[in-house]
Amino acid sequence: MENSELSELAAFAAVAAHRSFRKAAVERGTSASAVSHAIRNLEARVGVRLIHRTTRNVSLTDAGQMLFARLGPALSNIRVAIDELNSWRNTPFGTVRLNVPNTMAPYVLGDAIEKLLKTNPGLRLEIAATDQRVDIVEEGFDAGIRLGERLSQDMVAVRIRSGLRFAVVGAPAYFESRKAPVTPRELRDHICIRYAFPNGTILNWVFEKDGESIEVQVDGPLTVDSQELMVDAAMRGLGLAYVWEQRAASGLRDGKLVRCLGDWCPVDDDLFLYFPSRAHQTAGLRAVIEALKA
Repeated sequence: MENSELSELAAFAAVAAHRSFRKAAVERGTSASAVSHAIRNLEARVGVRLIHRTTRNVSLTDAGQMLFARLGPALSNIRVAIDELNSWRNTPFGTVRLNVPNTMAPYVLGDAIEKLLKTNPGLRLEIAATDQRVDIVEEGFDAGIRLGERLSQDMVAVRIRSGLRFAVVGAPAYFESRKAPVTPRELRDHICIRYAFPNGTILNWVFEKDGESIEVQVDGPLTVDSQELMVDAAMRGLGLAYVWEQRAASGLRDGKLVRCLGDWCPVDDDLFLYFPSRAHQTAGLRAVIEALKA
């Protein structure tokens, strides 16, 4: 159905409901002549007279009454559908799908997501935590979370966390027979727990101090794809781990881990929530953005 046809049917329904071209025009925010023109076009299209017009009275023909009886509920359903779309825009409900790095998901979401879901019972979240690079548009995600350096230029980005940094940690027992490294180059003399990305690439450990940057290709008998496993292995004395500071926080606090090379681990890039466009955002996605910004 063309837009003009739907407009003509809506004009007819307004005239039929009010029995007045003037009142129908007021309802539709147009002129009485425009409404009359729409009715004439509709009658010409269907080949049937729908309305009797006199200078004092407007009434429906039998065909007009039949059409109005069918058209009224249909237009009402359309209005209800539009109202439901408006509720998607104004009320956080429905499903929002997020793609988040597995290495930092617990420290990014946590309290913010808990509060968001408790205050918006109609909202549902689907979170895929993976360190694999994902095209959020192609994979059907509403938004993703990544470091700023990994963002595409065509994405809208909102900073949600600043001051991220890595830490090199090991168990006190590990250092009983080894001297803690003072510079990153000394890592060649240490057992390191390696991290592998989903595509098999091994993460090199990156350091910076006083303008000098060093990237170290570490070695060791254990390679994992989880920072949680790296921390656990480090606490067991199996080697040194290079993980996000937050991952090692509890172990450092409890004395199960010891940090080294702290002066070589600068603050890293900021963390961003990103999404394709600000246009036509659902209320659910806007609520997630605001929650994570806070």
